[in-house]
Amino acid sequence: MNYRISAIVTAFIVMFFVHSASAMNMKDGQWEITTKMEMPGMPMEMPPFKYTQCLTSKDNVPQDKGPDKERNKDCKIKNTEISGNTVTWEVLCISDGKPVKSIGQITYKGDSFDGESKTEMDGMNMVQKMSGRRIGNCK
Repeated sequence: MNYRISAIVTAFIVMFFVHSASAMNMKDGQWEITTKMEMPGMPMEMPPFKYTQCLTSKDNVPQDKGPDKERNKDCKIKNTEISGNTVTWEVLCISDGKPVKSIGQITYKGDSFDGESKTEMDGMNMVQKMSGRRIGNCK
């Protein structure tokens, strides 16, 4: 009987440590996200854009809340994967009736992250650099 109880307790302890070790190093909360668009061949640099978003371990992909957010309403996040502290995803949008695909990746470091998203549209390649920092609890 004692052996059985000991085995059950040991199994729970092992499961706890395996789950803890695999948890992403990301703190839930309100995040300030800075994005900067880079487009090869553009004669001038676009200024960075900042926005805030509540990010959690279950909803961990920053979503562009920029001036084109109304146009981006037809975008869907697909194929989200987590590997360690890195989240990768695909976004499929419809722009002027044509599908546009973006691939993104960020790496969390507790209360900050860095990453980028790449998009090809109408023969142009765009890279959106992203950084984020946790600024408090979700509102």
